[in-house]
Amino acid sequence: MDQIPATVLTGYLRAGDGGRMEQAARLRGQGGSLGFVLGLLWRRLVPGSATHPAPGEKLLRLLFLSAFFGTLGTVSVARADPIKIVAAENFYGDIAKQIGGPDVAVISILNNPDQDPHLFEVSPSVGRDVSGAHIVVCNGIDYDPWMEKLLKAARSADRKTIVVADLVGKKAGDNPHIWYDPATMSALAKKLSDTLSIEDPVHRAGYERRLAQFEESVKPIQAKIAELRQRLAGAPVTATEPVFGYLLDALGMQVRNHAFQLAVMNNTEPSASDVAAFENDLKKHQDKLLIYNSQATDPIADRMRKIAEASGIPVVGATETEPAGENYQGWMTSVLDAIDRAVPKQRTP
Repeated sequence: MDQIPATVLTGYLRAGDGGRMEQAARLRGQGGSLGFVLGLLWRRLVPGSATHPAPGEKLLRLLFLSAFFGTLGTVSVARADPIKIVAAENFYGDIAKQIGGPDVAVISILNNPDQDPHLFEVSPSVGRDVSGAHIVVCNGIDYDPWMEKLLKAARSADRKTIVVADLVGKKAGDNPHIWYDPATMSALAKKLSDTLSIEDPVHRAGYERRLAQFEESVKPIQAKIAELRQRLAGAPVTATEPVFGYLLDALGMQVRNHAFQLAVMNNTEPSASDVAAFENDLKKHQDKLLIYNSQATDPIADRMRKIAEASGIPVVGATETEPAGENYQGWMTSVLDAIDRAVPKQRTP
């Protein structure tokens, strides 16, 4: 398929008879075989001129232009600027960069692992970024409700919105930390590749190539999960919030104290019975591991962490934002390595 700048095509249409031949020569010099063919057809089919039209020339010109516009629909025109993508969370922005490469410009809004994402407040600059985006990626299922409000406030028929939760069939009320399931990120990578290929078909090959590279790069993560599952399946684990929920399920671990986790996640007070059950588990070593959300501070959750440490139960910190300087693959590998180190391996007799 020919790649011809739109400005050259416009000039071709506006030029006179001789001008079209000059334009065709320019197109041919740029590798545009389409321009050469059109110029040749014009010379063969329309031998007259604008001042002394040959018989039937007007009809021939109409037929020629009709064929030209029909062919024009198959021509891919290169975009002058990268496609602007705004991601609500930086791990989604990371995937957008990996798939889009040099043909996209990505802005990630939540990108500070030291900031509690639940306390985020929208600034005017964020509103401007979203308003000017060609593609927006957000989590959905009430994790980033501020993005939904921004999109409604700055509607655009040209903007494409990707709600990641919709890609994996998650609904309101489900655990919103869906990025800890590697299958979620593979689904997003595929959606981004497809969307970018439609919006920018000239670079389709690049998007498809980078998608294949991404799918290959997550295979070690999948292999690590399968390896750890053989050892950890059925092992009891608890957490202050369900941040690692999907990952712990993939490892086959038995997650305890769900009610406590949901209360803390939703910024409500856990019941006295839920707190007592959590403390009892830790003090009696009913759990092999405690996952602690180190990015969101909560007095009761911090108290559970201290009880676990005093009881000799390993603690692994969880974050809801990709650490600076890492990509998604490295981040997930670090998390799995931390769990692997924290849970003691059984000694062979």
